[in-house]
Amino acid sequence: MRSAFTVCFFLLMAVTSKAQYQDAIVGKWLSADGDGKVEIYKKGDKYYGKLVWLKEPNEDNGTPKVDDENPDASKRSTPLMGLVILKNFTFEDGFWQNGTIYDPKNGKTYKCEMWMDGKNTLRIRGYVAFLHRTESWTRSN
Repeated sequence: MRSAFTVCFFLLMAVTSKAQYQDAIVGKWLSADGDGKVEIYKKGDKYYGKLVWLKEPNEDNGTPKVDDENPDASKRSTPLMGLVILKNFTFEDGFWQNGTIYDPKNGKTYKCEMWMDGKNTLRIRGYVAFLHRTESWTRSN
C-alpha cells in the first residue's frame, strides 16, 4: 500500500511539474534589440504573444505606429500595440513549437520554435526553408 502511494505521489508531482514548466514562458519578454516587449499568454492549450510596449510607439507626427508592412493591405492600418505576433504554439518535449512569428518590420511570417535557456531567457528560432535565425529575449516586468 505504501509503495503504491509513493508511486502515485511521484507521478502526480511529475505531471504537476510538466504543467508548471510548460507555462514558464507566460509573461512579458523584452526583444533582443530592446525595441519591444511581447506578452506571452496561454489560450486553451496554445500559446500566443502580443506586442505590449514599443520603444518608439508613435510616428514623428504623433500617431501610433501601424502594421504598414503587412502583405494584406486591409491590415496595414492595424496599430502595432496589441498586435499578436506569436501564434499557435504547443508545448512538447521542452519546446514550444508548431507556431509562427510575425515580424512587423518586414511584414513576413516565419515558422518558429521557442525554448527556455535558464529562468529568464527565452530563445526564439525562426525558420525560412532550411535557414534559421535565433534570438534571445529577456524576461521583463
